Amino acid sequence: MSPAALSFDAPPERVFEVLADSRSYSHWVVGSRSVEGDDGRWPAAGSTFAHTQGVWPLIVADETEVAASEPPRRLELVAKARPLLVARVVLELSPEGGGTRVTMDEHPLSGLVAPLLRLPPGALLTRLRNEQALRRLRRLADARG
Repeated sequence: MSPAALSFDAPPERVFEVLADSRSYSHWVVGSRSVEGDDGRWPAAGSTFAHTQGVWPLIVADETEVAASEPPRRLELVAKARPLLVARVVLELSPEGGGTRVTMDEHPLSGLVAPLLRLPPGALLTRLRNEQALRRLRRLADARG
């Protein structure tokens, strides 16, 4: 799968502030309904937050876990919407001029829809969804400035 990437005016530290706020995920992650709370350590490695995804009648409650955290440059997540999907999502923040280049790379690990997302149509839809997520994330980071 090819990653989605977008340039932000905000510096990496401000973009990472948004990523470090677990409540923000329901505003920028496409398909997210709500964030029910985190374990108080977000975004430290091993920390989690509970969330719901989907639209009625298919609403899934699960969690997202931090696999690795390197503020303000990298955040690696394991996003879970079981039994449908478990995916590894890597967000990399690179300084670019006075702003940031954010790359979002998602790979399905397991779940009922994972095999479909590995095929070209699914991979394209994932990239398009992640491009929309990055546009939403950029708006949140800009609003903090």
